[in-house]
Amino acid sequence: MAELTEQTDIREAVRERYADAATTRRGCCGDTAEVFGERLYGVEDRGAVPEGAIGLSLGCGNPTAVAKLDAGETVLDLGSGTGTDVLLSARRVGPTGRAYGLDMTDEMLELARRNAEEAGVANVEFLKGYIEDVPLPDGSVDVVISNCVINLSADKPKVIREVARVLRPGGRFAVSDVIADPDMDATTRNDMAQWTGCVAGALTRDGFEAALRDAGLTDVEIVETHRVHQHASSAIVRARKPDSR
Repeated sequence: MAELTEQTDIREAVRERYADAATTRRGCCGDTAEVFGERLYGVEDRGAVPEGAIGLSLGCGNPTAVAKLDAGETVLDLGSGTGTDVLLSARRVGPTGRAYGLDMTDEMLELARRNAEEAGVANVEFLKGYIEDVPLPDGSVDVVISNCVINLSADKPKVIREVARVLRPGGRFAVSDVIADPDMDATTRNDMAQWTGCVAGALTRDGFEAALRDAGLTDVEIVETHRVHQHASSAIVRARKPDSR
């Protein structure tokens, strides 16, 4: 078992694992399709994007359904991977809207762009960067989504602050992510494989709520959906940036 230490570069370990998933077409976020991946999307969504995208989905939910997107909105997907949720978002917001995907992994970005071309979706853009430092202006998006990615960051409060920064007043945060049980043991927390596998780095419910409120977001809602590990569950997490009025 590879252990986490202060010297461990978590970001590089995550990047390597997801680059491998993109090039080998193997999933990496958990060992069973029952709790991660394609099965968590409805039949209509599975048929709306290329198999090369959704067949390699590594998420723990369907944030595009959670977000209830409207025509004309601008959406940002943090850790967009193969582009599944970006493509689904683009279809929901229509030609007057736009969907951005942000990923740090060249291999995933290349795959996502190919999937967008295959799907014939034009109102998308994939950006290279880190979810802790989003390369978009303040107040530039209506909705931020993400699918089992925030737990992978070594600085989750900074991610949430970036979410608050890029959201327009009244904008929405709607993600699927892993929530750790309060009693998750130290062995799991210190296992690098469990971190890059979407478990060890997860916030508890209280920790996630605190990070959202500290960033100035309101109407926080966390609803657990299914167990993904002995010590963790997938959850729908929603919040809102207060209207400037």
